[in-house]
Amino acid sequence: MDDHPHLHPDSPLMTMSNSFLGDGMLQLSQLSIPGASRDPTYYISDGNSVLLVENTLFKVHRSILTKDRSAFETMFQLSTEADSSRSDSSMTTVPEGETDENPIRLPGDTADEFRALLWALYAMPHELMTAMTSEANCTQLLNLARITHKYQFRSIETWTLSALSKYYSQPGALDDIPPVNAPTGLLQPPLTDGPSLVQLTELAALCERPDLLDIATSRWKRLIGEGKDLALAIDIGERFNLRSMLGLAYHAMMLKGKAHWDADPMLTREQKIRLFCGYYALGKFWDALPAVAPIISHSAQCTSQQRCAKAWGALWKAVLEMGTQVIPTLQREDVLAKLMLTESSMKALVDKEIQSQGILDGLPHCKERALIATTMKVREFKETLADYFSDEF
Repeated sequence: MDDHPHLHPDSPLMTMSNSFLGDGMLQLSQLSIPGASRDPTYYISDGNSVLLVENTLFKVHRSILTKDRSAFETMFQLSTEADSSRSDSSMTTVPEGETDENPIRLPGDTADEFRALLWALYAMPHELMTAMTSEANCTQLLNLARITHKYQFRSIETWTLSALSKYYSQPGALDDIPPVNAPTGLLQPPLTDGPSLVQLTELAALCERPDLLDIATSRWKRLIGEGKDLALAIDIGERFNLRSMLGLAYHAMMLKGKAHWDADPMLTREQKIRLFCGYYALGKFWDALPAVAPIISHSAQCTSQQRCAKAWGALWKAVLEMGTQVIPTLQREDVLAKLMLTESSMKALVDKEIQSQGILDGLPHCKERALIATTMKVREFKETLADYFSDEF
């Protein structure tokens, strides 16, 4: 006798099936599920569908799971058709999901995620309103967003993501969020019991939610500015193609030097190669920068664009040098800091916060245009910074 269960090919939800008995008749084996226990809240006595998620049994109303035109509606239809087909044959079976011994199994989900879904489906209005306040349970909301995305509860997913976005838009809401969840068994508890920054970023990317992704990215940029979790930021930036934070993370890691790269276990060989490429590419870029002043759109009052353009070229070189003189200890490859100093110096000259010593005389009507061109150059560099850290550059 074969005691091992076999899959039913005609059941989309079944993961266990009948055992062949010695007399050759196919009957439903009485299944035992080691460690399975009924959920204390969502094993509802008058429910009509039993589901197993991890090792937790839930008994709920089938109608509640088919709300919002979710994927459960199709799954239940297929299951009903399969049960009907079997009833027309000589097989004697108990329909899937009617008993604890033969539950509908949801592989790939967690009990916490499914519990969050049932909370949203069964909750009272005042309970749902709490999710839109500072008292929101963000771990529950993150679990809810993931499972509603998977099973296509579209309106609930949208509401949940809006709740998360509202919560994390509050001042200081991201201050204590850890980059990753602390491993269990630590003596020091994590700063927050909520989701990690990685989880929040993954969710925003998965659900294609730009507002939530912008919130998460802003926190990554703050960590990068503090020199923290740079290898993790590089990994996240590459996984989700977050170009703005990826360039900043690579730039900050580059400035730490090769000894630091070699000591960081998170950096891959390919990432170290990109750091080398960025190191040399940015050095070459800075060396060539003084000879290529950004293009400016001349004022209508400009009497000689040719003379003005020549004066602008000289001013550009002077301001680049002025920026490096402010902090002479800046690394040659720290082009980002040098360009930001250049922009600050140009603004101070135009606003007459520092003496121009005649370097603005050649473009009396285009000073503001020169400042705009400088600002645009800095913005362009920030947007394309990640491109310098490419092994194909």
